Amino acid sequence: MNIKKHIPNLITLINLFCGCVAIVFISKADYEMAFYMVCLGIFFDFFDGFFARLFKVSSPLGLQLDSLADMVTSGVAPGYVMYTMFTNSAHELVTNDFIPFLGFIVTLGSCYRLANFNIDTRQTDSFIGLPTPANSLFILSLPLVLKFSDSLMLLEILTNQWILLVITLCSAFVLNAEIPLFALKIKKFNVKDNVLQIVFLAISFVLLLLFHFGAVPLIIIFYVLLSIINNMFLKK
Repeated sequence: MNIKKHIPNLITLINLFCGCVAIVFISKADYEMAFYMVCLGIFFDFFDGFFARLFKVSSPLGLQLDSLADMVTSGVAPGYVMYTMFTNSAHELVTNDFIPFLGFIVTLGSCYRLANFNIDTRQTDSFIGLPTPANSLFILSLPLVLKFSDSLMLLEILTNQWILLVITLCSAFVLNAEIPLFALKIKKFNVKDNVLQIVFLAISFVLLLLFHFGAVPLIIIFYVLLSIINNMFLKK
């Protein structure tokens, strides 16, 4: 038996396990542990592809398994978080028990994104639309911003169902929008070819030091905006 060919798939399954555990923590309103488990799942999601390329054992099975694992960690988990945020928010939309389920629009957008990614040959060196792991971190960070912030303005914003609905719809849209986004992969070890990545990582590090969990949504928004600005310069 060739053990090497099973290692990437095993790592993918660990990603799936982390996503399942995150969902359990979300059900207990332990958003901090859920965030850490999703981060761990995303960590393993990166390394399954790394080891598949390293051992030269990439396979159609691994590709499908990766998407299925991501569907839980970066699809169901953030959708469930939005559901709970709607549930815990002030009821400003039409009073209806169905309203919180709109949070799962994030899950639907993630599912479409993951399915499309598998057949889109343009996304080998960069991304078209926001990757599901980045979107998942954005959504998972929102209840932590509420928990650790003393700002009454943030409290009002993130417990307003209209704003939560806008965030949900924007999330599903950006996941599948035709917006080219740069990848963080470093192919050549020199500054000239990695200026964009270096600037992004440096500013992200500063934001994390200053705002902790509050930096996560800022970093994701910055990533999208920086990509758009970079695209504008490339067209010129």
